[in-house]
Amino acid sequence: MSARVRSYRYVGPVELKTAVPPGGGGWRISSAADFEGWIAERSSADLAEPFTFVVGRDGVLRLAPRRSEHVACAGGDRVLSAGEISFVREADRWAVSEVSNQSTGYCPDITSWAAVARALDDMELQRPCGFTHEVVFRRCPDCQEHNIVREDDFVCVFCGSDLPATWNVDPTA
Repeated sequence: MSARVRSYRYVGPVELKTAVPPGGGGWRISSAADFEGWIAERSSADLAEPFTFVVGRDGVLRLAPRRSEHVACAGGDRVLSAGEISFVREADRWAVSEVSNQSTGYCPDITSWAAVARALDDMELQRPCGFTHEVVFRRCPDCQEHNIVREDDFVCVFCGSDLPATWNVDPTA
């Protein structure tokens, strides 16, 4: 892993991380064959909604049902990205139809797309050229609350302070 690649520490509620069972984690999908085996076991109901995903520090995609916590999908570890992902069957192959960095537990920057793209390319999946829904996360320097920036309005919804232009959710990153 390049020194320039940021990994994200879980910054959500502590009780969710402590509830992660030892050895917990999402399904590890490192190749096209892994994906084909995994997707074949999913029902049409499973495929009707997005899945929770993380890209581990090893660069491998891990998947879990949508209502799973990202920290559980990651086994409590740091990640290179996290969010939600949907798949669609196009002609005779699978493709990614939607993917976001929506994870309030890890709050990954939109620049984490590069890790997602590499993981999907390793699986030989067709993919979009970026997140189909980008979520901009910031931590308020005054009240320390995590914010989702909407419509480029970099103002804390909790205390009204200005939010920084650059990602700052985890001060240890």
